[in-house]
Amino acid sequence: MSNENSENGGLQRTIDWKQGLAIALGVPVLILPSIGYFANYVWAFAIIIWALSVFQGFMQNFAYGELATMFPKASGLPGYAQSVFTGNASNRYDLNKLLGGFSAWSYWFAWNPVLAIYSILIGSYLKGLLPSLAGVPDLTIYLVSGAVVFILLILVNYRGLAGGAKLGYILAVLSLAPLIIIALAPFVTGHFELSNITGSWLPADWSWDIQHILILLGLFAMAQWSACAWETAAIYGPEYKQPKSDVPKALFICGAICLVTFILVQAACTGALGIEGILSEPVSPMLPIAQMTLGTIGGSLTIFMLIAAMILIIQTAFLGASRAMYSMAEEGNLPGLFGKMNAYGTPVNSMIVIALLNMGFICLGTPAAIVAASAIGYVCANGISLLAYVKAKIDPKFSKLERPFKAPGGWRHVALFFGFFNLPLCLIGIIYLNSLEVGWTSTIVGFVVLALYLPLWYYSQNENRTTLEKDNSLSSESMI
Repeated sequence: MSNENSENGGLQRTIDWKQGLAIALGVPVLILPSIGYFANYVWAFAIIIWALSVFQGFMQNFAYGELATMFPKASGLPGYAQSVFTGNASNRYDLNKLLGGFSAWSYWFAWNPVLAIYSILIGSYLKGLLPSLAGVPDLTIYLVSGAVVFILLILVNYRGLAGGAKLGYILAVLSLAPLIIIALAPFVTGHFELSNITGSWLPADWSWDIQHILILLGLFAMAQWSACAWETAAIYGPEYKQPKSDVPKALFICGAICLVTFILVQAACTGALGIEGILSEPVSPMLPIAQMTLGTIGGSLTIFMLIAAMILIIQTAFLGASRAMYSMAEEGNLPGLFGKMNAYGTPVNSMIVIALLNMGFICLGTPAAIVAASAIGYVCANGISLLAYVKAKIDPKFSKLERPFKAPGGWRHVALFFGFFNLPLCLIGIIYLNSLEVGWTSTIVGFVVLALYLPLWYYSQNENRTTLEKDNSLSSESMI
């Protein structure tokens, strides 16, 4: 299987687990924009939320790792749900098929806006770093930053994932290493104060009533958007040389890195700056830590590190979202346009469409509502994918599939628990949290984007039927 390609000339098996890991290493730095947001609501208890969320990721990814070996040609979460909820070929509008496709669409929506969000942040940091940009309108900087990054990533990944993995190696060093150094610096220099954590676990007015529990569920929904997102290492299943061994390795090594990173970074910021210090720099609390412990050079280093980290995050999202669209088109859940490949087995059409959509998102100028809305998609994708795992474990038609990697015995019960934790609990929580932060706009945007899948799916089903009828007609004519 090591050099096996898809029979239809689709995604090519060109990478190993180390390359898949390199691409997925954008996930640990997803904590950066959330440090101040979480501290504002739950103070030092944010450390516990990150730890529990990464633990949740391990619980979920045991199931996803097994699905990866059951369906080695499936592209991660989008592919697993569609492989399980296949529907009935004789029924053009089968609801099982719709459910599998909707899960993939939700996953796509969760990752897709990352490109616009971090392009805006890159533009913001560049403007702060380069005084010559002070007079340039913000939107112009955001659009130019986004266009440059998107074009660069399309060119780098045009010949397949191997090129993206090489860029991932470089950016991982440029982002993860300084991130760890800056997070460890307060412990070495003596700026870390344990009392800043132990004396500020939760806000003084915190109570365990229904409103605060809903806030907590909303924070868990947002946290898993970052801390559980290392499942993206599995989305390249059809492109691993040895998917049965490469996928679990890439998944759990990335998870171990995330466990250390998320806990360390939040703890370092809280211990060194205190809650007030974090809230005074809610967008970039790593910057004052760098200046405090590393001097003036630390500030510039942090900005450089953040820009490298954001490009790595954008690449992770770019590749994941394009594979999700390709997977949906391959399964007949999106129009065939999104399933077309170039000569190197890269879904360039999907990548171009995603880039253009995100240029539109950038025009909104602010990522807040988009972030909140995309978290709704991620909750839906995880909930349905975990239920797909449960179905794959109990449905007799999947019993004969090879499973070189198996989750521990009885894991379907764990998957069922976290499936219902996502749907409906975290979904209700994120809707409530959104209403507190940005009103109902983000929730409406989220559900409107998810609902757009219905007409696209309806069109693709008619397209599939037309193609099938045309093929049958040609076959009949050739027999005559």
